[in-house]
Order: sequence, then C-alpha cells, then structure tokens
Amino acid sequence: MAATTGVTRCLKSRRLVTTRAGESRIGKQPVKIPQGVDVKLNGQTLTAKGPKGELSRTFHELVELEMGDGVVNVKKRAETRQASALHGTSRALANNLIVGVHEGFDVNLQLIGVGYRAKANGSKGLTLSLGFSHDVEMEFPEGVTAELDKQGVNIKLSSANKETVTQFAADIRKYRPPEPYKGKGVHYLGEQILRKEGKKGK
Repeated sequence: MAATTGVTRCLKSRRLVTTRAGESRIGKQPVKIPQGVDVKLNGQTLTAKGPKGELSRTFHELVELEMGDGVVNVKKRAETRQASALHGTSRALANNLIVGVHEGFDVNLQLIGVGYRAKANGSKGLTLSLGFSHDVEMEFPEGVTAELDKQGVNIKLSSANKETVTQFAADIRKYRPPEPYKGKGVHYLGEQILRKEGKKGK
C-alpha cells in the first residue's frame, strides 16, 4: 500500500463533504484570486493568466460561475444529485486553475535501481534507463518541464496544469512501478511501499 504522492500543493484526495441539503461545503467556498493573476469569465469558460502561464477551462452547464470582489464563486443551477456532485468538483477545478497559473504544481519522482537514470533532452522530453534492453523516451506534454539532479535519479516535474503534470508522472511510473521485494522502480518522493520478504531456500 502506497502513501500519498510527493506532489506540491493540494494533491491529496479528500472526501467530498456535503451539507444536509446535499450542497458541497467545498463548493460553497469562494476561490480567491491572488495578486498578479488575471481572471476572465466568458459564459462557462474560465481563463486565468499568471506568472506560471495561462489556462482555460469550460465548466458543465449545471454549475454557474460568478466573478466577485477578488473571488470566483461556484454555484449549482439545479437541485439534483449530478449538480451536487459537480459543485465541489467544479470549485476544486477552478481553484487548481488559478493556483496553477500563480504558483504551479510539482511532482517529484525518484528512480531506485541499479543503472536507473533519467536524462533530459532539452525541452523535448526525458530519456529513461529503467532496466530494459532499450531506453524509454518520454515526450513532455505541453507546459510540463523537468529538473534533474546530477545523478539523474531525482526528477522534479512542473506545470501550471495539475492534471497534466500528475498524469505525466503516472505515465512514467507505469513503466517501472515499485516492486515489493527490493523496492526497485519509479517512486513518488516520500512514497512508502509495503515490502515483502523473498522466498527463502530450504
């Protein structure tokens, strides 16, 4: 069983808390717009521009977005189960959009294993040596960058887009998930793997 991943900002999963009326408490919280971030609302499309880039997202018609005094409010358009489910999710997505362009999101990976290394190909992507007979080439998604340590075993992935950077990290990890005996593989930084003992000879 793995612990939460080594991802900066609010990437820990949380249960959606609702009131008795079925309205998400998370959804009711306004999304603050920090200084240095320009936010525009055009119908159902929210656009934010800040130090880390520019992002846009179009939201479901069952939720309504409103610009307030330095905040974005997310409201339900209907009293249905689907609208209630979308309420908290939409608020979280709007928050990630604004936090992303202001501070960005980081995912930290660690390669554990003899000969396991990563090399950067400029701004194009990563070349990963993960114990296969061939290297693995990973092209950066748009807006994702990487920093490596000198040994090439610690990778810091960064992007304004939380979904993109976390998915890219997961795609890398799929090639060599941590195995439970020696712990070799691609780890999220700080991840704890439940270790197993190898079979002992008679």
